[in-house]
Amino acid sequence: MQTMSVQPSHIRCAWTTYNRYPTQVIQTRTFTTEKDTARVEELTDNEKKLTQEVDEMRKENAELTEKLKTYDDKYKRALAESENIRRRLTKQIDDAKLFGIQGFCKDLLEVADILGHATEAVPKDEISDKNPHLKNLFEGLSMTRQQLNSVFKRHGLETVNPINEKFNPNLHEALFQQEVANVEPNTVVVVSKIGYKLHDRCIRPALVGVTKG
Repeated sequence: MQTMSVQPSHIRCAWTTYNRYPTQVIQTRTFTTEKDTARVEELTDNEKKLTQEVDEMRKENAELTEKLKTYDDKYKRALAESENIRRRLTKQIDDAKLFGIQGFCKDLLEVADILGHATEAVPKDEISDKNPHLKNLFEGLSMTRQQLNSVFKRHGLETVNPINEKFNPNLHEALFQQEVANVEPNTVVVVSKIGYKLHDRCIRPALVGVTKG
């Protein structure tokens, strides 16, 4: 006896046989309609669109990440440059405070030299009560010189008198050399003119004579 089945044109019938057990045969049927197929195709198109959007978002994210790195690097460089400028300006301000009177000090050095020469020119053996005018003059010069040196010291200006010291090219200027017995070479043995330094900065080197090497 034959059994005939009529299938509509929009339905496809598939028979599937599974031999899971030797003695059993399980038969299943899966029906797929054209409507279901359209849904699957529609989902596939949506998935393609979503995949494309995800790829575009990933690309955009990579570009934004690269821009962020670039801007972050520029920001750090600008911050470092600003810090360097701030430090340089701070140092310049500090130097201006310390050495702003350097020119004025140099002008006063000549006055100090003249006072020193005048004080040393007074004959020491004639300074007595028998010669009150000379004594008063010497005392006045000495006090003025002492007061001037106190003002220099208060503002960071110090004398450089390197007698019997090693020659230092940063603080001394050698005028001549001479042989001196039992003295190490390059030792200052004569100071023709004392030098000055302002806060460890030499503003006038001492003029000296040193021993030969």
